[in-house]
Amino acid sequence: MDTAGKVIKCKAAVLWGPRQPFKIEEIEVAPPKAHEVRIKIVATGICRSDDHVLEGLMKDKKYPVILGHEGAGIVESIGDGVTNVKPGDKVIPLFLPYCGKCRGCAEPKSNFCYTSDIVKLTGLMSDNTSRFTCKGQVIYNHINTSTFTEYTVVDESSVVKIHDDAPLEKVCLIGCGFSTGYGSAVNLAKVEPGSTCAVFGLGGIGLSVIIGCKIAGASRIIAIDVNSKKFEKAKELGATECVNPKDYENPIHEVIMNMTDGGVHYSFECIGNTDIMVSALLSSHLSCGTTVIVGVSPSLSTISFTPRLLLTGRTLKGGLFGGFKSKESVPQLVSDLMAEKFKVDGLLSHKLLFTEINKGFELLHKGESIRTVLTF
Repeated sequence: MDTAGKVIKCKAAVLWGPRQPFKIEEIEVAPPKAHEVRIKIVATGICRSDDHVLEGLMKDKKYPVILGHEGAGIVESIGDGVTNVKPGDKVIPLFLPYCGKCRGCAEPKSNFCYTSDIVKLTGLMSDNTSRFTCKGQVIYNHINTSTFTEYTVVDESSVVKIHDDAPLEKVCLIGCGFSTGYGSAVNLAKVEPGSTCAVFGLGGIGLSVIIGCKIAGASRIIAIDVNSKKFEKAKELGATECVNPKDYENPIHEVIMNMTDGGVHYSFECIGNTDIMVSALLSSHLSCGTTVIVGVSPSLSTISFTPRLLLTGRTLKGGLFGGFKSKESVPQLVSDLMAEKFKVDGLLSHKLLFTEINKGFELLHKGESIRTVLTF
C-alpha cells in the first residue's frame, strides 16, 4: 500500500504528563512537508534522558509528547526538496541535527547545530507545528526525533543514511548512547595512550566511555558505581578496576586520588548528578586532569565548587553527542561497527517489544538494564 503523501495511522507510546505511564495509542502522522522525512522506526533504545522527561525533571518540557531519540529505521516517504535520503534507505534520526549552514555547524570545534530543539524545547517542527495528533489533540515532538512510535517525521537535517546492511537493532545505539560515551573519551577528553581514567556511572553511556578509553590506549580505567552487579560487564568491556563508593568511609574522590597517586588524567561523569560531577572533578589530577560532564542533569540543577579547583590547572568541559558532528560522523561509526572496530553487543542487556515500553523503564529504574532496545 502506497502511503506517500497520506496521513498514516499507527501505534505510539504517548506520555500524557509527567510521572505517568506511557500509553500505547493510535496516532495520526501527517505526511512530510518540504525538506522533511517520514521514517518507519524499526528499533529504539531507552535512554536516561528520556526518563528525566518521564519524571518531570526537564523544565518547560511540553506534554503530551512522544519521547525517544535513539532509533533507527527505514525512510517511508520524503517531502519536496529532500536530496540526502530516499524511500527505502536505512537511516538514523539525529537528535543533534546538522544543517551545515549555521555557525555551530561551520565551526570546526563545534557540533551544536542551531536548528536543535535541545535548548528551546518547543516540541515542534521548523514551521512551529507538529506532525503528530491523537484523539484530536496535538502531540509534541521530542528533540527533533521522537522514536517511541511506529512512524515519525523529522527535518532532513535530523536524519542520515547508513549502510544498507546495517543491523538496525544494534546501530540504533549510535543514535545516542554509544556515540555520546565513546566520543566523550576519544573526541572531548582526547584520552592518550598510557593515561589513567575514572568513569562515574556504568549505564550504557558510561560503559561506552570505557570502550573509548580502552581503544584510546588508557593504561588504567577505573569504573565507579554503587551497583556492584555492573562490574563484571565493565571489566568485560575494558575496565581495569571497579570501585563501589559504598565500600569506603572516605569520599570517593579521596579513594581515587589514593589509588592513582594524586588523581587521574581523565574523569567522566555519566549520570547527570551534580554532586558526582564535583566528585569527578576532585578525582582528577590538580594540575593536568580533565573532567568531562557527559550525563544530562535535571534542568534546574546547579553545580557549586571553589574556582581554586580549576586555578591549579584542571580542565572541566562538557559536550553533546560525544563531540561528533552528527551527519558527518554517524555513517562512519556504523561502518566501523560493521567492520568490528568496536562492538556494542555488550551494551544490549534487554530486547523488548515496543508495547512493553513501561517494563523497559522499570528495568532502568531498578538498575537492572544497561540498554533496553524496543523493536516494532
